Amino acid sequence: MSDDLKTEFWSRMDDVRAGMLAADGERPVPMAPMAERDAQAIWFITAAGSAADRSAKSGGEASFHVADPKANFYANVFGKLEEANDSDKLDDLWSSMAAAWFPEGRDDDAVRLVKFTPHDGEVWATQGGAAYLYEIAKANMTDKTPDVGTHGRVVF
Repeated sequence: MSDDLKTEFWSRMDDVRAGMLAADGERPVPMAPMAERDAQAIWFITAAGSAADRSAKSGGEASFHVADPKANFYANVFGKLEEANDSDKLDDLWSSMAAAWFPEGRDDDAVRLVKFTPHDGEVWATQGGAAYLYEIAKANMTDKTPDVGTHGRVVF
């Protein structure tokens, strides 16, 4: 189940536009994840001096939390942050969303790229739409728990 759920995790992450990143035990803040299945990593563009930047410099632990009903996906993932001084990767990931936070654009001195490498987590990959509604209706008629998707612990 873990391998199937891990595959589902990376697949669903393609549709996630935001989550909450907590670095080194500091308060979680909204961040836009850019998942890369082949690298088994999630990239974030952040600002110099942010909790994510400070944690990445020290190789700190972090957690990333997703609650995305459009993707029918929920997760609490724990891993390590590290600095990514990779200009080519930053170019690949740069977007108008990232540009909105940096007045001087891609070359702003405050731009930092960090890499989050998950080591474990808990994942809920649910069904959406008609299948979800059917399971809820069936559960109410039969007093059985609805089967709305998969849930489990994942080790990356």
